[in-house]
Order: sequence, then structure tokens, then C-alpha cells
Amino acid sequence: MKKIFVLAIALGIAQPAMAGSINIGGLSGGQASFRAVSEDLGSALSYKGVEPAAALGITGFDVGLEVTQTSLAKTNAALWNSMGVSNISNLYVPKLEIAKGLPLDIDVAGFVSTVPTTGIKLYGGELRWAFMPGSIAMPAVAVRGSLTKLSGVSDLSLNTKGLDISISKGFAMLTPYAGIGKVWTSSSSSSFASESFSQNKLFAGANLNLGLTNLAAEYDKTGSAKSISVKLGFRF
Repeated sequence: MKKIFVLAIALGIAQPAMAGSINIGGLSGGQASFRAVSEDLGSALSYKGVEPAAALGITGFDVGLEVTQTSLAKTNAALWNSMGVSNISNLYVPKLEIAKGLPLDIDVAGFVSTVPTTGIKLYGGELRWAFMPGSIAMPAVAVRGSLTKLSGVSDLSLNTKGLDISISKGFAMLTPYAGIGKVWTSSSSSSFASESFSQNKLFAGANLNLGLTNLAAEYDKTGSAKSISVKLGFRF
């Protein structure tokens, strides 16, 4: 699993080297193309917790490095080339994340991300409540609200808001989980009319806690785009 994470980090660093800085004003194809780009970026840059539903607890922390790889579904090489970007059919987004447990089975978390050369800078956060905290016999169930905001791309403003529900059940060191939700994306540019839309979200993953090391992986399908996230860190 560590080898997979190292490979994902390497790909996340290598991908931007193959791309140019995004210039949304050069996008060809008119409003339909702007909508397609917005949908793909909304899927790729929306919040992905990569964590079980169970609360961390009042003394709990989750700190990790994550890479998310998204297979872009609505756009093609010609559209990205028109914006000065090549080889971006798969977008890799590295992140530094931290989560903290609060009273009443509530967790709060946030992340920051920079994708060099593309110009993409991203930050986001979540508030999650495990209204069924779970036990040895019962699964945990949580509801989460999240948001992300893009910056750094000239003439493009994009943000996402998400709402989902998830379930998880621990088995010794391994905790599989799954969930369903919806993501709302708003994007605007001086070159195009603003776009606002929602996309359905499905996700599933597993968390492996080895004491000093925590490993997690998640599959996510938001709209038409599919993502795989891998996270390495500490969860206690």
C-alpha cells in the first residue's frame, strides 16, 4: 500500500510538468465547452474525505497526505489544448489534510492543495456528525456538509458544496465504508455565462489503521467523472 501511495504522489507531481497553466479565456466551443469544463472540475475538485463514518472522538486527530486522481469525463484533449493545457485527461490533486474530533460525535476537517503549473490552488473543509456513533455490533452512520474553493486560475471562479451520508463498520484494524450524496458546483468567468448545477455522488473506501501509520483508499463517482484517492498519515 505504501508503494501505491508513493507512486500516486510521484504521478501527482509529474502530471503538472506535462501541462501548461490553464487559460480559461482561450477555451474553444463556447458555452457548452465551459459547462463541460465546469462539470469535470466540479467533480475533480469537490470534497473527498477518504475516511470512515465513525467519529474521531474528542481527543482524536487525522492528519494525512492525499492524492486524488480523477478521470475527466466531459472534456477532451482539444478543449484543454485550447486553454494551453495538455495531457490532462487524468487530473492529479495532492492535498494536505487535518481533521479534529469534537464533542457530541462531531468532526471538523480541512485541506489545502496546489497543483503546480496548472495554476490550480484549492482549499476546502467539512463538518461531519456521526448521529449513529457505532459500536462493536453496530455500524456508524454520519452526515457531512463540505465545501471547496478554487483559486489561482485566471478568469475562473469555481466552488463546490456537498452533502452526503455514509456508513462504516470496523473489523479489527480495517474499516470499510460507503456513502451517497450530492455536489453543487458554481463557476463563473468573464468570458462565459455563469454555470450552477448539481451532480450525484457515490463513494466507497477502506481505512487501515496500523497504529503509527494510517492508510486509506477511496473510489468516488461524482457526476460522470471517477476518482481514486489514496491517503497516508496518522489517525488516532
